[in-house]
Parts: sequence; C-alpha cells; structure tokens
Amino acid sequence: MRADTLLILSLTLCSLQNLLPQTADEIIRRSEDAIKGESSYGTFRMTVVTEDFTRTMEMDSWWVGNEKALIVIKSPKRDAGNKTLKVNNELWMYLRNTETTIKIPPSMMLQSWNGSDFTNDDLVRESNITKDYAKKIVAEEQIEGEGCWKIELIPHPQAPVVWGKLAYWVRKSDFLPARVDFHDEKGELIRTMLYSNHRVLGGRKLPTKWSMINQNKKGNRTDFEILDVKFDVRISDRIFSFRELERGSY
Repeated sequence: MRADTLLILSLTLCSLQNLLPQTADEIIRRSEDAIKGESSYGTFRMTVVTEDFTRTMEMDSWWVGNEKALIVIKSPKRDAGNKTLKVNNELWMYLRNTETTIKIPPSMMLQSWNGSDFTNDDLVRESNITKDYAKKIVAEEQIEGEGCWKIELIPHPQAPVVWGKLAYWVRKSDFLPARVDFHDEKGELIRTMLYSNHRVLGGRKLPTKWSMINQNKKGNRTDFEILDVKFDVRISDRIFSFRELERGSY
C-alpha cells in the first residue's frame, strides 16, 4: 500500500476515534496526558494578583508523573534559589536565605504555595485525578465557544485528596481542559481554573495560561504561564535528591 494512502487512512482513523462515544475515564485520561506527559521540564511564570498588590515569579520545574517533582524559583531575587521537592508521598521546601529544609506534612497540602491561589498539591501533583476520583459525564456545554464535556469527579473513599468534588470541562475538539471547578466537602465552590492562550509548545498544542480564580476573595487570582516546556524527556534521579535540593543554586 502506498505511503500517502496509509497516511490518509491513519488520519481518518484518528478522526473517527474522536467522533466515537467517549467514557468519562477516557476523556479525563486523554486530557491529563495532553498537558502533562510521562515527564516534563519547563520554565514558567506565576503572577499573583490581589486587590492590594501584584507579584510575579519565574521558575524552572521538573516532573516525573505524579511521583516526583522539583520546582526551583529563579526570580525575583529575594526568592531565587528557594525550592520545592516531592518524592512519592513526601514534600520538602528548601529556603535559600536560611539554608534550611522544611518537611511539609500531608495536612498542609491544601495550603497556599508561595502566597498564590495554587496549593502545594497543585504544584507537585500529589493527587492523581485519573486514579483518585470516580467520573461521570453530566452535561455537554460551551466554554469560550468550544463544545465541551462536563465531567463530575467524586473522590474515592480512601483517596488522598483535598477536594469534595470537581467539575471538569474538556474540549471535544482536542481533549484539552477548558475549566475546572473545585468544591470543598460541603459542596461550596472554592476556586475555578480557566485554561487559555492555546499554542504549540514542546511539540504539543497546549493551553499556555492557567488562571486560578479565588471564589472567596474577590479580585484574587493567580496566572500560571508556560514559557517553554519539553515532554517525555529523560530526567536523572539525581535531580530529585537531597544533595541537589540543598546545593544552594541550580
């Protein structure tokens, strides 16, 4: 069979796959895989916006699935060199100015990461959406003009998660996340994540701006922007060692 015929058949099969009925589990898995990959390394900018001030920091980050993560702040100068390390279920923070390492207990996973509207759990991927939640398609809605599945996620009884319920919208056209609502155990909406600024980075089409809206503090939000990223890269275990964590610079 000719190469051009094979290419046409392959593209047709991919298109048909996207048109077939999708399960909630499959939709969430494809959405998470699209923005995370098996591993990644990138440079990011985080801007914390409140009624009183705006603060911006840049960082380098390494991730391997949900098991390992290292975040190194590069700017501003007063925070440069501070690091966050996660290995399996344990989390540490290194403070460059005092050269101290602090272990973060599980009870603090919901605490703010560096004064932002993101939590420790968000930044180091402690919870695993694909494994920790039961999922159900509850509606089909439009988000910013894109047709989306709305999926309800309820945590499994013994799952190590901090939210009582998630509402997760996934775009039908490319399986990218469009919005996530985070509810506490009483069902109250605490915050909303909006995904925007789609472009190709690291060989993938991605939402490069993730805005976390604080529903309890009017005007507060945190914008997380992907400046550059590479997916499915080989990352040495040395990156996630205490020796590297406490090296003082990177």
